[in-house]
Amino acid sequence: MSPDTSPDTAGGETPQEQPPPACVMSFNASDPSGAGGLAGDVATIAAMGAHALPVVTTIVMRDTAEVFDQHVIDADVVAEQARSILEDVTISGWKVGFLGSAEGVSAVAEILSDYPDVPLVAYLPGLSWLEEDAQQAYLDAFRELVLPQTEVLVGSHQALTDFLLPEWENERPASPRELAVAAAGHGASYVLVTSVVLPAGKAGADQFLDNVLASAQGAITGEKFERFEVAFVGAGDTLAAALAALLASGAELHAAVGEALTFLDQSLDAGFRPGMGNVVPDRFFWALPGPEEGEEGEPPAEDAGNDNQSPKGPRHVH
Repeated sequence: MSPDTSPDTAGGETPQEQPPPACVMSFNASDPSGAGGLAGDVATIAAMGAHALPVVTTIVMRDTAEVFDQHVIDADVVAEQARSILEDVTISGWKVGFLGSAEGVSAVAEILSDYPDVPLVAYLPGLSWLEEDAQQAYLDAFRELVLPQTEVLVGSHQALTDFLLPEWENERPASPRELAVAAAGHGASYVLVTSVVLPAGKAGADQFLDNVLASAQGAITGEKFERFEVAFVGAGDTLAAALAALLASGAELHAAVGEALTFLDQSLDAGFRPGMGNVVPDRFFWALPGPEEGEEGEPPAEDAGNDNQSPKGPRHVH
């Protein structure tokens, strides 16, 4: 047998090829904490059974608690990364995360425009750490260039309100439908709004936060998450990447949102604290061995005092 001959083909029979997984190109930051950014996208997309094509847009300087700074990748380099692989691989979905700068937004938007039939899930992270001028330029470019190509815009209720309805002064929080109407005005088809506070007096208002998919016509589907006092990092990237992978694999939007929210919820339930900051979602919770029979899920006695365990207390999704 030659070195290039596999055992499956040694007898002259060609094995039946399995269809390759759907490929999802992710434009996002390099996050050394592994909580979000490209590291989170690759893990999530792989966990959903798809293949990630990661394109680095910026290098964020951060730990598990906060972002300190970034080193933006030149827009031409971002474009070259993407174009090189797009000439070789057929993609079925886009995931857009943090693009680093207004120039990066422009470069990515130009690439997206060449593939109008590929579904785009865009995530809008909190950018309070950016200087005001840079943040405003980024958001203006994102609104003008990326939103018109977006199928689903994902973000927290607060982030999307600040972005889509900056002049909102009503004491009542904007509804997911009102956010979707504003997004539709810029060309986005749907919004997936996380961490929606339930109205005071409504059953479970103090115990749950809502997550709602909405269009300009109204709310479509969603799922409530239990409030937890534990703070997470990487939850939004996880949800958006999971949704992008599911849509790329052919799932219908309604079903894909439900599955992506369930996946996020389970990832957060199994989350862990690798450092001294926030808790990181465990995207491979389903691959972990279960407790031995009779242990009822209790951690071993020697681990009882270890802080790097799954959060068992209240959770708040950021």
